Amino acid sequence: MNEKALQRLEYGKIKEALAEYAVSYLGKRQIIELLPLTAMSVVRAKLDETAEAKSLLQHGASVPIPSLEGMENIWDLLGTGYVFSEKDFMHIHQFLTSCAQLMRYMASKSGAAPRISSYAASMYTMDALKSEIERCIRHGQVIDSASKELMKVRKRLAVFEERLKSKLDSLMSRHRSILQEHVLSSRGGRYVLPVKKEHRKLVKGTVLDESASGQTVYIEPAEVMTIQFELSGLRAEEAREELKVLSDLTALAESCDQQFLTNIETVGTYDFIFAKAKYALAIGGSNVELNDQGIIDLREAKHPLLNRPMVPLNFVIGRGYKSLIVTGPNTGGKTLSLKTVGLLTVMAQSGLLIPVREGSLLSVFNHLAVDIGDGQSIEHALSTFSAHIRNVNEMLQFADRSTLILIDEMASGTDPGEGVGLSVAILEELHRRGSTVVATTHFTEIKNFADVTPGFENARMEFDTDTLRPLYRLRIGEAGQSYAFLIALKLGLPASLIERSREITVRGLPESLPQGTQSAGTEAQPEDSAGKTVPVVPGSFQLGDCVYIAYLGRTGIVFETEDARGNVGVMIQNQKFKINRKRLKMHIESKELYPDNYDLDIVFETKENRKKRKLMGRKHAPGVTIETTTEE
Repeated sequence: MNEKALQRLEYGKIKEALAEYAVSYLGKRQIIELLPLTAMSVVRAKLDETAEAKSLLQHGASVPIPSLEGMENIWDLLGTGYVFSEKDFMHIHQFLTSCAQLMRYMASKSGAAPRISSYAASMYTMDALKSEIERCIRHGQVIDSASKELMKVRKRLAVFEERLKSKLDSLMSRHRSILQEHVLSSRGGRYVLPVKKEHRKLVKGTVLDESASGQTVYIEPAEVMTIQFELSGLRAEEAREELKVLSDLTALAESCDQQFLTNIETVGTYDFIFAKAKYALAIGGSNVELNDQGIIDLREAKHPLLNRPMVPLNFVIGRGYKSLIVTGPNTGGKTLSLKTVGLLTVMAQSGLLIPVREGSLLSVFNHLAVDIGDGQSIEHALSTFSAHIRNVNEMLQFADRSTLILIDEMASGTDPGEGVGLSVAILEELHRRGSTVVATTHFTEIKNFADVTPGFENARMEFDTDTLRPLYRLRIGEAGQSYAFLIALKLGLPASLIERSREITVRGLPESLPQGTQSAGTEAQPEDSAGKTVPVVPGSFQLGDCVYIAYLGRTGIVFETEDARGNVGVMIQNQKFKINRKRLKMHIESKELYPDNYDLDIVFETKENRKKRKLMGRKHAPGVTIETTTEE
């Protein structure tokens, strides 16, 4: 899979977290080399292995996995002519003992974990090597019985060492008065007497050393020279016999090289599998169903790297549509949802259980393309738009039916008009190739395109319009919005500015402002129309109708019928707005809202006569404020 895509999804951090659960160098090495697999049957097998290991751990099992301490160096030196030391053989013995424990344990779990227990069946006990190590080495030393020759040498050594000890004790007693200290010393492996310098001639022998101050000389007495010479020869003979024993053991170990290789690799595999199982327990990972048709159905999914509580993600794609356009406000969770889908996909294809509810479904993809973040490079001065285009161009090199494509903030970084057109063309091409595409955007045009194009679907991140806080829940089948007008209204921006912003959004920017333009929100009139009344064009909305304003996510009451420009006066929470009728939908009929014993008293005035005209009754509906307006 694409290495850049894995980096953008922070796949490396998953491997770092996973490596903390491995106990052997080989398990850690397999984690370092871990990459998503693309063969569905292999992915299925790896997931099921991890699930079996997780089940064993959940039932309180303590798996005796060898640590492989010292075995990396031993394996590297095996067959090179190197003779292993006593310490090396202690590592080998511990490894073989642990392997035997692991084999027995896995044999007992063949019913509960048939897949992973089968690995142990291929391991070797190497009883002959283990027994020979036990016969020759104990507590890190070659023992006397390792060979007949060694036993003979050590018996002679014992005799000469006893003779030497007796002689030295006698000399120490005889020369007590001239010794600097009553402790035997050694120089170059030979015992010496620490004699005061002024009495050096009283002891027959050879001076082997003297103290830094020159006050003490270290003399090897002539009476023990012969014994110490004999001892040196015997110790050299002992070392040769020990080397023969170690050489024979090394040759026996070398004859088992393939068995060693099988056991070491199997232990590394077990360490790797159980590291994945431990990580699954840590993140609440579950097994998933698989397909290769691009169908994804994630239930209560969570991002495994998020260090804070996350609203579970429910995500579906691939059945009725293969391209999903996700919209919603900034910081609403769009990008996190995108990353969650991508990261969980590559984790599952790596044989890792993922934090979802049981029954979730993932597709196995051959390719993955991710355009998340602006990808800018300071050194090459690439713009956001250039980075997007570069990423898209890479996608088009391999995009096909087995490709998952994740694009964040389509059409960003360039002229909105051109960016939208280019984005739609890209989406069309990816859809033509059959790729599975999830993209986020703020642009209405892309949402509208998805709404009317077969194979595409809209989704939005939910937003609490009362608290102005994102809810981080994905709702598929509905297009979202940025809620800019509502947020601005809540933060106190004048209603007239918001209404003018809405008009510009709907109609586009004016070519120029007419002369005599009044303040924002006030309609400017040409001079030859001063004092004249603009006729009111009857519309479909009546006074008192309850209407729904989609872009604000609010309901309101019609207090003024449609004017010549198609704008309707709507009251929303005691604030009055002019909203184009195209942005309104009937919510409930006015007769349903108001009982028969309440009438609406609507008053119109003109500059000429300020004459009141009653259209209906005398009583106002409770909670509804009706203001007089001037007909121009």
